[in-house]
Amino acid sequence: MSRLTTIEHHKPKKKGTQIVFWGLVGLMAVGLGGFGVTNFGGGMSRIGSVGDRDITTAAYARALQQELRAFGAQIKQTVTLEQAQALGLDAQVRQRLVAEAALANEADHIGLSVGDERVAREITGVDAFHGPAGKFDRETYRMVLRQNNLSEPEFESGLREDMTRSLLQGAVAGGFVAPQAMTDRLHAFIAERRSFSLLRLTEANLSAPLPAPAEDALKAWHAAHPADFTAPEIKRITYAALLPEQVAPTLPVDEAELRRVYDERRAEYVQPERRLVERLVFPTPEAAAEARKRIDAGTAFEDIVAERGLELSDIDLGDASREDLGAAADAVFALAEPGIAGPVETDLGPALFRMNGVIAAQETPFEEAREDLLAEYQQDAAGRAIASRREEIDDLLAAGATIEELGKEVGMTVATVDYAPGIDSDIAGHQAFRDAADKLQQDDFPETVMLADGGLVALRLDEVVPPALKPFEEVRDEVAEAVRADALAKALSARAAEIAEAVKGGADLASFGTIEELGPLTRDGFVENVPPTLVPTAFEIGAGEIRTVEGEGFAGVLRLDAIQPAPTDDEAATALKASLSAQIEQALAQGALALYSNALMQEAGITLDASAISAVHAQFQ
Repeated sequence: MSRLTTIEHHKPKKKGTQIVFWGLVGLMAVGLGGFGVTNFGGGMSRIGSVGDRDITTAAYARALQQELRAFGAQIKQTVTLEQAQALGLDAQVRQRLVAEAALANEADHIGLSVGDERVAREITGVDAFHGPAGKFDRETYRMVLRQNNLSEPEFESGLREDMTRSLLQGAVAGGFVAPQAMTDRLHAFIAERRSFSLLRLTEANLSAPLPAPAEDALKAWHAAHPADFTAPEIKRITYAALLPEQVAPTLPVDEAELRRVYDERRAEYVQPERRLVERLVFPTPEAAAEARKRIDAGTAFEDIVAERGLELSDIDLGDASREDLGAAADAVFALAEPGIAGPVETDLGPALFRMNGVIAAQETPFEEAREDLLAEYQQDAAGRAIASRREEIDDLLAAGATIEELGKEVGMTVATVDYAPGIDSDIAGHQAFRDAADKLQQDDFPETVMLADGGLVALRLDEVVPPALKPFEEVRDEVAEAVRADALAKALSARAAEIAEAVKGGADLASFGTIEELGPLTRDGFVENVPPTLVPTAFEIGAGEIRTVEGEGFAGVLRLDAIQPAPTDDEAATALKASLSAQIEQALAQGALALYSNALMQEAGITLDASAISAVHAQFQ
C-alpha cells in the first residue's frame, strides 16, 4: 500500500467513515473496467475546481457512470446520457462533486486528515480485497483496482479524502436534537383523527328531473367544445401481413408429435386428488397437543395462528397432493370434509393441519386435450414457417416489390387501416405494429416487422389525415351525453348548496338521503369514490360544521361530527414521535451542512470547464 504522509488530527467515528468508504467501494462494485475514463485528449485532466481542489475528469466520469447505473437499476432499464441530462442527473453529479471538493478544500486549509493506519484498517477489512485464505491479499487488492482503472495511490487518496470529509461533515451536521415542542406539534397534527358524515348526491336527490336539451343547445355545445369532438391525426397505412392464424390451417399435423407433447405435459392433464391445506408448526409435541385440545374445545384455529405471531397466509400450503404432504398425507387425506388433522411429526416439527377443501382427481385424456395441443402446435409451427420466409419477403421488398405485390407473390393479406393511438383494429392490437406505425414517415422504404405471436407485417404510409372536427350529426349522441353530464353536475352542485343551507338552519342531514358515517380517519385517510379534497376539507372545518364537496362526477354534503386529539402515550404515539424526531434531526443536519458547504464554495470560488465536461460526456456516446 502506498504511503502518504498526513497528520491525524481527529480519530473518526467508525460508523461515519464506513458509510463514506462503502460508498466508494460501491462505486467499484458496479465495475468500470474497460470504460475510458482516463483519456480525454487535449490535456484535459479536470472539469473544474473549488479553491485549490481540482475535480478531475476521471472522478466526474466515474461518478456519472455510477449515477447512470444506480438510476438504471432503480427503474430496471438502461439509462443513456441523454436521458440522464433530461432529468438533470448530470447536473446533480457535478453539484455533489463541487460540494465534496469544497469540503476537501476546507479540510486542507485547516489541516484535517486521517492517518495511514486508519486508511489501512479500512482497506484490509474489505472482503473484495481478500484472497483465498479469507484475509487481505495484496495481489487481489491490486487486481481489483486495475479492473476498475484505479491505481493504489489514487484509490487510497480518494478513500482518505472521503474519510476526512466524513470527519468534517460530522462536526458540522452532528449533534442536532429535534425540539420537543416541534415534535409534539407535528405529532398532534399528523395523528389527529376525525369522524364525519357524508351525503352523496345523485340525480334522485334533485327536486325535479333534468329537462331534455334543445337541439340548438346541443349544436352550440358542439361548436364551443371542438377539442372533445375532433378526430385525431390519422395515418392511413396499407400493410401486408402474414399471420399464424392464416398459415396454421395450411400446415400438416403430426399426430405423433402431439402425443409426445401430451406425454411430456402429462402432469397438467393427469392430476391426483389434492387437499387445500394450512400447516401450523409448534416447537414441541406437547404444545401441538395442547393446541389441538383447545381447538376441539371450541377455540378458533385462527386464534391459535395469531397467538403464534403468524398470519393465515404464512401457513397456507395451497393445494397439496399426498406426495407433497409426506408424513402428514394419511392424516390429512383421512378427512373427507374440512377439519383439523394432527398433531403430526414433520420435517419442521410437530404440526397441526387444517384441511379446507377437497379437489378431486382430474384426468384429461389425449382426445380431449388434442384441440388445445393442436392450437399450440400449429401456432408454433406457423411462427417457424413465417420466420423461414422473412428473408424471401425482405428480398422482394429490396428488389422494389410493392405491398400489393407481396399479396400476389407471397400470399400475404393486404389491407388499409386508419391508425392513431387509441383507435382499435385487429392489426393495431400488436404492439410491434403500433411501434412501427408511430415511427412511419412518408416515403419510408417498407420493411418487415416481426410480431410477438410470430406474425410478419410490412407497412406503407399512404397519407396523413390532419385532425378534423367531426360533424355534429356523427357525434350527436356524444354531445347530448356531454350536455346532460354538465347539466347534472350543475344541478347537483346547486342542490348540495341548498341542502347545506337547510342543515345549517336546523334541518336533519339524514332527511335528505342515506348518510355514510366515516372515520375516525387521520389526514392521510382514504374514502372510496370521493374527490381527493374531501378528507382535507374534513380537517379544515370545526366540529358540527357543514361543507359541500364537489369533484368530477361527484357532489356531496359533509358534516364534521367529532375531533379526536392525537393519543400521546400509547405505543403508536411513541413510535411516531421517534420517527418525527429522527426526520427533523436529519433535516436540520442536512440544512446545516448545505449552508456550510455553500459558504465554503462562495469563499473558495468555483470554476467549471464546459469543454472538459463535454469531453467526458463524449465518452458516453
